[in-house]
Amino acid sequence: MILVPVKNLSSAKQRLAGVLDQPSRTALAQAMLHDVLTTLHNWKARPAVAVVTSDPYAVKIGAEYGFEIIPDPDNPGETGAIEMATRICVERGVASTLVIPADIPLIQSWELEEILKHAPAEGSVLVPAADGRGTNAAFRSPANLFPLRFGNDSFKPHNAAALATGKPCVILKLPGIAVDVDNPEDLQQLISLPGETRAQRLVREYPRVGTDASSVQLRSGAGS
Repeated sequence: MILVPVKNLSSAKQRLAGVLDQPSRTALAQAMLHDVLTTLHNWKARPAVAVVTSDPYAVKIGAEYGFEIIPDPDNPGETGAIEMATRICVERGVASTLVIPADIPLIQSWELEEILKHAPAEGSVLVPAADGRGTNAAFRSPANLFPLRFGNDSFKPHNAAALATGKPCVILKLPGIAVDVDNPEDLQQLISLPGETRAQRLVREYPRVGTDASSVQLRSGAGS
């Protein structure tokens, strides 16, 4: 099963607060989520998908695509949401989980196919963020092979936890999945990379001062 954890989008992307007001950060987070769910929806060979959330927008979009919604009323963050969803998967007898974050708008279906193609019968696949610090996709078989702990520097701990199981751990570098948007510098990268995703179109419409990522400026409420 594919799990997509979504936190409260009304307070999303606080690390972009220096260059984006909250309405614009929320609009960006919504656009990125839409991009991720659109790719999953268009991937015809996909496993079942569940959006782990209680955010109203995420519930609405997930339901429109026919994905399962796993309610997350406590909203403890990505780690807590995946812990809860993983327990549900184990209780159901789900053999494996693939966790995909909601802020990787350049994700492509061929990359998801690569993950499953390289997935061991028992073991894991990890896809690092472009900076090598974060984890932008995590496959586990069985579903609870090791706990996932997301954060700024999650990749090395995830790799260590995977290796500690004694099962194979495959590391894949995938260009679209590698691109997340957490910091002001990420906005410039999103603008400059090829593509016409919702998130890219949204950010390209924002007025910018100069070309340096730190100078990205938005009108109050732009894009909402």
